[in-house]
Amino acid sequence: MSSEIEVVEEVESNPKENGESSSKAIEEDSLKNDVYTAAAYGDLEKLHRLVECEGCSVSEPDGLGYYALQWSALNNRTAVAQYIIEHGGDINATDHTGQTALHWSAVRGAVQVAELLLQEGARVDATDMYGYQPTHVAAQYGQTAFLCHVVSKWNADPDVPDNDGRSPLHWAAYKGFADSIRLLLFLDAYRGRQDKEGCTPLHWAAIRGNLEACTVLVQAGKKEDLLITDNTGLTPAQLAADKTHRQVSFFLSNAARLLEKRCDGSTPLGRLSKLGLAPVLWFMILLLLLVYTNSVVLASNLPKLTTGIGALAWLGFLLATAGLVLFYRCSRKDPGYIRMNIHDPQTMKDDEPLLKIELNNPALLAGNWTQLCSTCKIIRPLRAKHCSTCDRCVEQFDHHCPWVSNCVGKKNKRDFFLFLVLEVLAMLITGGVTLARVLSDPSAPSSFGAWMSHVATNHVGALSFLLIEFCLFFSVAVLTVIQGSQISRNITTNEMANALRYSYLRGPGGRFRNPYDLGCRRNCSDFLVKGYNEDIECQEEDSTPRQEGISMMQMQRNSNLQNGNGHVAIEVNPIHNSQSAHVHSSNCSHNHSSSKHVKTKSDSVPLGLGLGLGLGRNPARPDVPP
Repeated sequence: MSSEIEVVEEVESNPKENGESSSKAIEEDSLKNDVYTAAAYGDLEKLHRLVECEGCSVSEPDGLGYYALQWSALNNRTAVAQYIIEHGGDINATDHTGQTALHWSAVRGAVQVAELLLQEGARVDATDMYGYQPTHVAAQYGQTAFLCHVVSKWNADPDVPDNDGRSPLHWAAYKGFADSIRLLLFLDAYRGRQDKEGCTPLHWAAIRGNLEACTVLVQAGKKEDLLITDNTGLTPAQLAADKTHRQVSFFLSNAARLLEKRCDGSTPLGRLSKLGLAPVLWFMILLLLLVYTNSVVLASNLPKLTTGIGALAWLGFLLATAGLVLFYRCSRKDPGYIRMNIHDPQTMKDDEPLLKIELNNPALLAGNWTQLCSTCKIIRPLRAKHCSTCDRCVEQFDHHCPWVSNCVGKKNKRDFFLFLVLEVLAMLITGGVTLARVLSDPSAPSSFGAWMSHVATNHVGALSFLLIEFCLFFSVAVLTVIQGSQISRNITTNEMANALRYSYLRGPGGRFRNPYDLGCRRNCSDFLVKGYNEDIECQEEDSTPRQEGISMMQMQRNSNLQNGNGHVAIEVNPIHNSQSAHVHSSNCSHNHSSSKHVKTKSDSVPLGLGLGLGLGRNPARPDVPP
């Protein structure tokens, strides 16, 4: 007899199966009459009767070596787990794979049961026969909230390697759980750790073709991470290409090239590159003002300025000068950098957690793991973003503008917008004055061709000024209109470009909804008066019913379902079993022939609890090549 646990989804009964329902019901009733099934189903009344009336023990394992406490932990049965503990259940009892109830609670992310177990003395660093701790199991199943809880409250090690040298970050990267990767990187998990095959987490993400996982790892990493080779001498990009993951291979190769070209900020060339295009724009504006003054306003070969034209001419000059002041402020001003939370390892105590996470943080309670910044080590506000160029998190991040060599964010967006407005007005006025001055030249011929030749010969500076300003005007005017439109709706350029990625910009039915849009008048007045808009959400009633809770893992007795080693098999997603439910065995390795790099992975790896409960292999199809 063996036990199989599977996720039971709520489906309507099939009329064709009604004929067999009576016999199945009788069979199930007889099978459920034990403490293990009662614990799995959370039937406290039946468990009470079996223990106190019939004298059944809760401290003995079932036929396969699994304990009632493990079954209750698996399905998050807190009350049942408490009862079992009170009646002699061993908190740290291990099955034949060395896993405890805490390992089982990590599979489904049962934080409530895990908290109970830990309070009652469960070992957070319990290790099974494969070296897996509960943090490994949680990473293998993408239980980010569980990881956060046991690490931040119970000081579990988020970077401990298993027997094969693989840390939780390796497993999260291999399985493609981006949120778990973010949390582990936030907790300073070592990106460059190499397992027994020389693979880093980025190698395993590349092998599986997990683009999002690769993206998170690359954004938090350095150039050296992309150049690390495994035992066969291949980089992550080469492995992705070998496994025909073209998109991942292109991304990694392109990232390596970009990081290779990026200059070190400590060198003179690097410091010059940090300046961006701001000096170029500054020089261009000053040069245009100089040409405008000498060739248009004070030109000796043009008629004397009238009072009206002269006033407009100097007004345009003053607007452009004021724009330069705002340009300097926008370039040098703090755009809204969020203070980094970097700790010095040398000043930390041995028993002090690497990073203290507030469990009551609204972002973590809501499961918004994208707000974790692994570089700045902060839980950033919802509308903030980490700028890869500045390498800092910026509040209300709009975009990084190379022309001002700075980010545009909460604290300098008004200066940026007013700079654009003043420059557009200045270009309109100075362009109009220049055109009026050239047209008023009394010595110019009347025919168009001769007039053009006369202007090109006698008014080179004015003509050059007009042509350059004409080219600049449309691009700056379009940018000004776009910025004004976004300000009136209280939305940023970054949010517009990534609206499909940000869940807070989606309303009922998945449609776009900006929760911060308080109306054009309110948005504009707040922006112009305060310099920024507050992150005040416009509340709307959501009529979509919410589904709470988790599905139950059901026990079935079927001797035909036992795998080779008699481990419990888990079917996490029956519909996509062959792809998303693949569990990487500790025996998985990759072999390279002389002509082709081959990552040999078993296509029929059993589905197990953690991985210690599903490592039965078919002897005819071994995971490790001879």
